Amino acid sequence: MKITKIETFSLLIPDFDADACSSAQDNLVVKIHTDSGLFGIGETDTNPWGVKATIESPGTHAMARSFSDILVGKDPRNVEGLWHEMNEKTLMTSRRGLGICAIGAIDMALWDLCGKIYNQPVWKILGGSKKNFVTPYASLLPEGHTLEEYSKSLVEKTKAAKKLGFKAAKLEICIKGPYSHNNLQIDDDREFAKMVRLCREAVGDEMTLMADVAYAWQDWKSAKRALDMCEKENLFFIETPLPIEDLEGLNKLSHSVQTRTATGEMLQTRYECFETIIRGNVDVIQPDVGRVGGLTEAKRVCDFAEDKGVLVVPHCWKSAIGIAASAHLSATTTACPYIEFLPSELAESQLRKDLVLNELPVVDGKIYLPELPGLGIELNEDKLKKYLT
Repeated sequence: MKITKIETFSLLIPDFDADACSSAQDNLVVKIHTDSGLFGIGETDTNPWGVKATIESPGTHAMARSFSDILVGKDPRNVEGLWHEMNEKTLMTSRRGLGICAIGAIDMALWDLCGKIYNQPVWKILGGSKKNFVTPYASLLPEGHTLEEYSKSLVEKTKAAKKLGFKAAKLEICIKGPYSHNNLQIDDDREFAKMVRLCREAVGDEMTLMADVAYAWQDWKSAKRALDMCEKENLFFIETPLPIEDLEGLNKLSHSVQTRTATGEMLQTRYECFETIIRGNVDVIQPDVGRVGGLTEAKRVCDFAEDKGVLVVPHCWKSAIGIAASAHLSATTTACPYIEFLPSELAESQLRKDLVLNELPVVDGKIYLPELPGLGIELNEDKLKKYLT
């Protein structure tokens, strides 16, 4: 069996908001075709046109080969070998950045394809199952242009997530810093603590809550002061509290607060994840399968984290394709207590709701391991065409 073509699709909803902090508005989907008629699908979470250009660019150098030159004519079943070849032969373009995202989407598609070739779900061929189900947490993006509206929306979405059967939810409380939502800039961290408390009161102690602040605090002492204010609310983790490069500050924060520290959504390759685990002393590493370099690289991160006693909670704010990849990855490791899940019922993007015909169902707060071949999902080809740009 041979690879015959790499096909890319850049997608965008018509009413997108370039100022919004939601990457569910767009997508880059990859199809890997073979001479057997089988194909695999993958996606990545970054600017879709940039990745499309990276994948479709012609090769111009021994260290900047085209992805088609590398893959077309090759046996798709040698996934790890192809990952190494892509990484090695696109050194100029894919050491980090859009190139690694391209490799991530292609690698995801290759694993989906291999599952279809062997008539096995990806989790079986990726490493076998360490559990019977995976646990998704509902990722909640509030709406509102005032603090009052934003807080009310977050509380309502937290209650809605519990009603949908989720056992855990992540509170997006992005009200200060470089990526604050809807131009909110609330310097008083007591408002952060108040939102955490209101959500805890709304759903009770039986629901696991975590929070994402989108790199809000510029130093570890500020982060500590804010987290100390909501210690009683028992957050499972605090996501991206500090700038990505501040590993020294992350290390100090991890040692000084009760709440687990979590980061990793923007990290690329296992090496950046390893460094963050070691130097940052992070409690939870959050590789995004499409950004880190695909399932091949994400599995290496999981194995390393498991060996170091660090938890893995994959980032995923895209579509049911990435959610499925995270679920299969989670099944292969004991280090992963949750995966991120943007509920279609609570998502603002129609693309999140439309792209897949049969996304993995959440039953009583669990995703039971799929037995269908590959990632176990099917693209909605009509919607793929609808959002194509």
